[in-house]
This record gives sequence, structure tokens and C-alpha cells, in this order.
Amino acid sequence: MAGFMSQYLVPIAIGAVAVVLVLGLFNLLRAGPPNRSQKLMRMRVLLQFVAIVVIMATVWAMGR
Repeated sequence: MAGFMSQYLVPIAIGAVAVVLVLGLFNLLRAGPPNRSQKLMRMRVLLQFVAIVVIMATVWAMGR
């Protein structure tokens, strides 16, 4: 299980955070709608939380 998590779930979680961060930066640079920036910021924070949970679960599973 730890192998699956470290090979697939961790990179997916980190990639999702990076994609939302880049989308937010593009929206900021294009002077896009402020509502979209706010939604992207909230989504990024949520995805960061999920990524931290996945990473900590992977570390815990590898230690078992």
C-alpha cells in the first residue's frame, strides 16, 4: 500500500496543487475576474491540505 501511495497518490496530489497554483497565477497575470482568483485560492488551500494528509499517510505506512 505504501508503494502505491508513494508512486501514484503523492505525485498526483502535488501535481494537482501545482496545476491550481499555475492557473491562479495565470488568472492574476491576465487580470482575470477576482471571483475566479478567490475560488482558485480556496481550491489550492484545500488541495494542499489533501496533499499533506496523503504525504503523512504515506510516511506512516512506510514506517509500519
